[in-house]
Amino acid sequence: MKYVVVGCGRVGAELANRLEAQGHEVTVVDQEEEAFHNLGSTFQGRTVEGEVLNQHVLRRAGIEEADGLAAVTNSDTLNAVVAHAARQVFHVPRVVARNYDPTRRLLYEAFGLQMVGSSSWGAQRVEEMLYNQDIRTVFSAGNGEVEVYEVVIPAAWAGRPLAELTEGEGLQVVAHSRAGRAEIPSPTLPLQTGDLLHVSATLEGIVALKARLGMTEAGR
Repeated sequence: MKYVVVGCGRVGAELANRLEAQGHEVTVVDQEEEAFHNLGSTFQGRTVEGEVLNQHVLRRAGIEEADGLAAVTNSDTLNAVVAHAARQVFHVPRVVARNYDPTRRLLYEAFGLQMVGSSSWGAQRVEEMLYNQDIRTVFSAGNGEVEVYEVVIPAAWAGRPLAELTEGEGLQVVAHSRAGRAEIPSPTLPLQTGDLLHVSATLEGIVALKARLGMTEAGR
């Protein structure tokens, strides 16, 4: 696969190295030559110096043949415009833009762009970790609004129905595993100690689940 990474700061350099490590052809674009030092000496992909809004620069980077483009500069305006051009002008099939300032998310939404808000996602993850140290996150969707968690059932919940644990909004069971065998469970399933649940939840939903488990463990 051929990917273009626009912006060679810490995020862009890390992404470029990760893509190359997976065997992809990677071209990195930045308007500052010194930024390419972030890539390190082991990077074997291409680098293109130039104004990233210039279509000639993007063509030199191979945007017309690219399978995907990531716009990850520190400028939200730049990311949004480059990502929009990649989709609408060059018809790149996979385009992702970095949202640097959470107050400018409306700009990305107006263009209908797929985005990753590092500040919003990071704050969400820190908040979730402060609340839920005993529940492991295994997948995060969007900017962290919905995540999939791995939950081990404690002894206090043995024999009680699944529906009693997962009732309420913002919480949905994805899978139930017991003795290494997974299934999509019925709400009436009696839980056993050590059962593993994969639960899709909002922050509010997982906080409610954590509280429910905590109240039970405390001898409610």
